[in-house]
Amino acid sequence: MKYVPLISSGTAGPLGVLHLPRLWLKVSLEARGVLADGYPGAGQGYDQMVIDGLGLDRDAVLSYIAGEKPTYPQFEAWVKSQPGVKLDAASVEALNASITGYNHADEVRQSILSADGLPDDASAPKDAINLNNLDDWHEFHAAVLK
Repeated sequence: MKYVPLISSGTAGPLGVLHLPRLWLKVSLEARGVLADGYPGAGQGYDQMVIDGLGLDRDAVLSYIAGEKPTYPQFEAWVKSQPGVKLDAASVEALNASITGYNHADEVRQSILSADGLPDDASAPKDAINLNNLDDWHEFHAAVLK
């Protein structure tokens, strides 16, 4: 069985960094060969934003998660121990603002809404967090609940 990563990008762990728990989950699932098709373990969107925003080395993050198979608290402890990591309040606030403020391109938004039969009108979400949640729930429903 392959798993749709159902931790939202809008979720933060104890460090207060949005999307970090989702990044850990996706890379963990990919390392075990059980990440749902179509999902990157660490893509170039939010995943890379978090890696860059925290001042982490991408290869080190992927290697640590794949090799050590840490729990989420162990992963956060590792993040805190990395040289040059940016976990001060201003850096975390700026990173979180970039995550909450990101909107998908029109065609991505329209595709996600259309898949769920939702209108692309004034009431539709515009932000990537809520659109990605809808996409995850749609994929989970198709894979498990249908």
